[in-house]
Amino acid sequence: MKVGIIGASGYSGEVLVKLLLGHPHVTLAAVTSRTHAGKPLASVIPSVRGIDRGLRFTDSDAAALAASDIDLFFLALPHGAAATYAKVLVPAGKRVIDLSADFRIADLATYRKYYGEHHAPELLPGARYVLPELTPASWKTEAKLIAAPGCYPTSILVPLWPLLRAGLVSREHIVVNAYSGVSGAGRKAEEMYLFVERAESARPYGFVKHRHLAEIEEQLTLHTGAPTILQFNPHLAPMRRGIATTITVPAAPGATLEALYAAWRAAYASAPFVQILAPGEYPDTAYTVGTNRIDLGAFHDPRTGNFLLSSAEDNLVKGASGQAVQIMNLWCGFPETAGLV
Repeated sequence: MKVGIIGASGYSGEVLVKLLLGHPHVTLAAVTSRTHAGKPLASVIPSVRGIDRGLRFTDSDAAALAASDIDLFFLALPHGAAATYAKVLVPAGKRVIDLSADFRIADLATYRKYYGEHHAPELLPGARYVLPELTPASWKTEAKLIAAPGCYPTSILVPLWPLLRAGLVSREHIVVNAYSGVSGAGRKAEEMYLFVERAESARPYGFVKHRHLAEIEEQLTLHTGAPTILQFNPHLAPMRRGIATTITVPAAPGATLEALYAAWRAAYASAPFVQILAPGEYPDTAYTVGTNRIDLGAFHDPRTGNFLLSSAEDNLVKGASGQAVQIMNLWCGFPETAGLV
């Protein structure tokens, strides 16, 4: 099967390139970039020298891509730009996996509140948000357009979703503190992301109205039975990649740590990329970077009555490109783990 990446020169696009060049069931047939059109792939992404198959960047012409023989496209673009390509590719019969936020939020008014005007609202009813371990499997036959979850939302939804659904935790007073590597901001030249600004420095940002909050709360509300509101406190950490998240949530009356772990094990019994650590172990981004895995750990504080849920993942793999490839594998009938570790 032929696949293409639109916007292949960003951080998530670069990871996609590497994953798809090594994938056993697909051929990477197109990589696009308006900035680098005409350049050899290996000159822009030197780490693929020798395995780049002679690929060159082409211009991101939506009509030309829609007329090509490529079966599936990944949109590794900023929000807003992704929708303009989806509105051409989807009607042309192409399968599309969008790594931006354009189709993650089903409610148009909520999208506008957090992101502004939507450039393809007509596609929202047919789009499906897919977190592979948790989204009901009907998406595989229902959709031509898939929204891959965000990096922070993945780190929060995976540990929290099954526990809310099982009634083991409260829906009130949920507090999330999450720390992301600098690559989560994308490849851009801004002062706050310079090495001398970020090295030896961690700081909070995006309090009260971080854009991922809308996605997290909508998914929890849709799939766990009731509206759910949480306090989301993102931080920028002095590391290139990774997300470490800690969720403080009141335990439901009578809920035990043993019941929590049992709910996780039941939810993820057949999930190859969710690793439930032994009680007492802490997830660590050092051990998830470069993998499509998310590690989970939990503690109970009898003094406060809270559960402390912790997760670690690579923001560019399980939080973006690896998860998109995992979705492709499931959608196209390939082994779920194909091309991934």
